Amino acid sequence: MARWCYRHRLVVLVLWVGALFGLGFTATTAGTDYANVFSLPNTDSKRAYDLMEKAFPESAGDTDTVVWKVDEGTVRDEGVRSRIEPALAEIGRMDGVGEVTGPYAGERGAAQISRDGRIAYAQITFTEQANAVPMELVEDVVDTARAAERDGLQVELGGQAIARTQEPPTGLAELVGIAAAAIVLFLAFGSLFAMLLPIVVAIFGVGTGMLSTMLLSHVTNVPDVAPLLGSLIGLGVGIDYALFIVTRHRRGILRGAKPQDAAVTALNTSGRAVLFAGGTVCIALAGMLVMNLRFLDGVVIATSLTVVFSVLAAVTLLPALLGLLGMRVLSRRQRHRLAHTGPEPEEASGLAARWSAYVQRRPRTIAALALAVMVVLSLPVLSLRLGATDQGNHQDTTTTRQAYDLLAEGFGPGFNGPLQVVVDGAAPDALVSRVESTEGVAQVAALPPANDVTVIQVVPTTSPQSEETDRLIDVLRDEVIPASGAEAHVGGVTAVFKDFASVTGDRLPYFVATIIALGFLLLLVAFRSLVVPLTAAVMNLIAAAASFGVLVAVFQWGWGTELLGIGKEGPITAFLPVIMLSLLFGLSMDYQVFLVSRMHEEWVHTKDNARAVRVGLAETSRVINCAALIMICVFSAFVLSGDMEGAMAGIGLAAAVALDAFILRTALVPAAMHLLGKANWWLPAGLEKRLPHLAVEPREEEPQPAPSQGPASVIHGFIRTADGEPVQGAAVTLLSRGGRQLDRVTSLADGSYIVAVPGPGTYLLAVTAATHPSRAGHVAVGAGPLVYDVELAEGEVDAVS
Repeated sequence: MARWCYRHRLVVLVLWVGALFGLGFTATTAGTDYANVFSLPNTDSKRAYDLMEKAFPESAGDTDTVVWKVDEGTVRDEGVRSRIEPALAEIGRMDGVGEVTGPYAGERGAAQISRDGRIAYAQITFTEQANAVPMELVEDVVDTARAAERDGLQVELGGQAIARTQEPPTGLAELVGIAAAAIVLFLAFGSLFAMLLPIVVAIFGVGTGMLSTMLLSHVTNVPDVAPLLGSLIGLGVGIDYALFIVTRHRRGILRGAKPQDAAVTALNTSGRAVLFAGGTVCIALAGMLVMNLRFLDGVVIATSLTVVFSVLAAVTLLPALLGLLGMRVLSRRQRHRLAHTGPEPEEASGLAARWSAYVQRRPRTIAALALAVMVVLSLPVLSLRLGATDQGNHQDTTTTRQAYDLLAEGFGPGFNGPLQVVVDGAAPDALVSRVESTEGVAQVAALPPANDVTVIQVVPTTSPQSEETDRLIDVLRDEVIPASGAEAHVGGVTAVFKDFASVTGDRLPYFVATIIALGFLLLLVAFRSLVVPLTAAVMNLIAAAASFGVLVAVFQWGWGTELLGIGKEGPITAFLPVIMLSLLFGLSMDYQVFLVSRMHEEWVHTKDNARAVRVGLAETSRVINCAALIMICVFSAFVLSGDMEGAMAGIGLAAAVALDAFILRTALVPAAMHLLGKANWWLPAGLEKRLPHLAVEPREEEPQPAPSQGPASVIHGFIRTADGEPVQGAAVTLLSRGGRQLDRVTSLADGSYIVAVPGPGTYLLAVTAATHPSRAGHVAVGAGPLVYDVELAEGEVDAVS
């Protein structure tokens, strides 16, 4: 497939461009129909919601609020009314506004004025739901209401439709994340074209995924936060997947391969790993379905669809773009060096090698320090409280936050989140009186029965996000309603979110167990070891705890919220742990597979655990850290999304990726594997026979040399210590440049050895001995036998590390 895409690159490019623009035209024409379905089966708030639908079958449009406050006098003063009433009347005449209910008409209006007379509000009911209200209409409403302001008269607006006017430009977070990723890629590649490749591939993957989600919103319930989360994860994995493939492709060219052969090899190795990683992420996301929460179904659809399109773009569009660029995927300096000095050997960078050797020398110290850092960061998770964000969490400079605060000041903190006690039939007087006398209730109003359903509006004395409000809901359900003898249910947005958080908390352990077990089985099959997947499972739990600790400290405790400009602290959104754990599991699996697969390959060849861990870390840490840095940039940029859930997910995932890549995979995992030794690769013989074989990233197979390249030859010499003493019993292994084992012998009593070579070329010769340090190096074999002596000296770092 890679070869076909490379050769027919223009056809592939036209198909992708056509798909993107075709979906874009269709989605733009159809629009969106996002729906936030928070109702949960078998919960009290769901039963209340069903009765409310029976009482009021015709759903009205979005209801927003205009709030005003005077510094002196009251809102009833003629000077205030002469400014507010004409503005409300003008808003009521606007096309798309169904009704405006002000405080200056009748007994009902009088209830919309605070007791001290300084704050009042009016309700604006649109004919459509918030997402369907034209932005021009909302802006006209805001401008008309704010125009009534004067010195001593403050006018603010709140509601879902009004909040849309405060959102930053669409795509701002994505653009900032892409720009930051571009800088990292340019520094990593040193080539403008190579830098653009992962970004273009990610844009096509995310674009087609988001447009498809827009269309699917017409046939299934997709919450409005789903596209944001989809673009967040899509950009991260899309750029990273393309980065892995482009890195392998460039490495192949630098080692002397033709661009087409390098592209095919890159797709057949790193491309297969990308397919495995993308499938793992989708399986992890689908694990959210275990929660049986309807709200998450749309999130699974949007995020999984974007990941699928990102993987498709990486394995089809990317080889086509590589064909268009050819040698220009390298920088000018690299092309010049390749032309004048020839292919270069594959070697890890000096810094990576030095760090890897240091981890080998100090595994206990590094493991202890890394574990201490993760434990300290995990401590805040002990006070994790799930709930919901509202406009009280907006930045204090926004009109929605100020309207929220004015309503709380004038009518009590609970006014922004009233409860509904819904009764099937007429409400008994005993129920109303008991609710009124309940501690924590500020105001009670029983509405006239509608369709044989009575709704009792209950305003708590505390805010919707307060723990006291949660306790009030429990008291009403467990004590007040049963004592009255009535059949009633407590509903409202606050009660729905409380039930949502409770159900999430109850089902979360099953969800965690499912994705951890899935990861264990996948790694067990891939690496044929019990200890490696067990270590990965423990590390995933540590990473999750530490990232949630950061989330609690920032968003629940308020550490740095003003610095980040993300508004007021509050509880963690109830559905966020499920989404974050799914994404974290998928991303952690990517890094674990990439790191351990290289270690496993070295272990298979040398059976030397210390060398396998050292070489694996030295050769993969740079690309893992680069990929992680890109994801951190992309995720952190979603603080600019204007959405509190998006900011939480962005900060949480950025912290998770940083901790996972820079502490766990670079320090704690290799240190633990050094300490565990050969036990890392233990697998019972009975299980070995029953496990299927899965090649996550197959080794690069090198073609056998043609007869014209010269006859088969040998490498021979002696294995000695620094003092010149022969080393008997040392294992001497000859490997191809792609890592395939060609020959393996044991040195004799005088230290001599001889290995067979298939033909001229560059090979890797690795020597391991039980009582001496290992050593490996690249050797160039010509037409005849090569004499190559190896000295096993203490304290040296071998050539490939």
